[in-house]
Amino acid sequence: MKDTLLTTLKQLRLSGLAETLEVRLQEAAGHNLSHSEFLELILQDELLVRSERLIQRRVTAAAFRELRPLDDFEWSFNPSIQKKQLFDLATCRFIRETRDVLFLGPPGVGKSFLVQAIGYQAIKQGFVVLYRSIFDVVRDFLHDDALETSDKMLARYLKPDLLIVDDMGMKQLPKRSGEVLFEIIMRRYETRSTAMTSNRPLEDWGKLIGDVPSATAILDRFLHHAELVTITGKSYRLRNRANSNSDDDAAPAKPANAPVGSKPQRKARLHSQQPTPAAVEVATT
Repeated sequence: MKDTLLTTLKQLRLSGLAETLEVRLQEAAGHNLSHSEFLELILQDELLVRSERLIQRRVTAAAFRELRPLDDFEWSFNPSIQKKQLFDLATCRFIRETRDVLFLGPPGVGKSFLVQAIGYQAIKQGFVVLYRSIFDVVRDFLHDDALETSDKMLARYLKPDLLIVDDMGMKQLPKRSGEVLFEIIMRRYETRSTAMTSNRPLEDWGKLIGDVPSATAILDRFLHHAELVTITGKSYRLRNRANSNSDDDAAPAKPANAPVGSKPQRKARLHSQQPTPAAVEVATT
């Protein structure tokens, strides 16, 4: 293939076509492809590369915390999760219908995993997605210079087809958080979709936000067209610890009459042994 042809393709920004053109030329010669068949193949190559690059750019812009596909989720660990409901959400019909989604459940049951996986599916279907934890939202709008950039920041939250607000309920939010969250929810209401996760019941949101009227107004709009995904059960993160404890409990005990040394030695061991405190693990959403 001539260097001038490659240069021309790059000038036309057809780098995807350039990457596969040599192979396609050989394929056309070996299979006697018509001009139209050959042209269709190379144009499909270019479209595929552009689509993959667009998805990658949108994944980067979405700023996911930890992105893994829905297929990686271990459904068998928590039977309370309704697979049919989650796969229906993954079709992104709720985004086309500008509906919202709320994931409720204790820490560690997979809310963040699932909501980000659905966000990834949305990107693959051509939607623009933004992921933010509730702490990111507070920092974005309540920092010292927020007034100077508030309009630009608000536009960032209003533009995406799907806005994901994660970790609602991890701790009480600072003052004015309710105003910020209400502004976002109100402006997106019935125009764009929003998905949120929370490990606290809805009746606690007034205390979390520190503003009961704002919490009421937020929930009034957000829940109007929202689908509720309720997840119960134990923390997925602590599953290995639970299995380890079960193995320890199941370990065969030493027979009572097993020799462990002389009487003085046994007595010394008993006095020297001290119980160790059990480790405490705290799961977060």
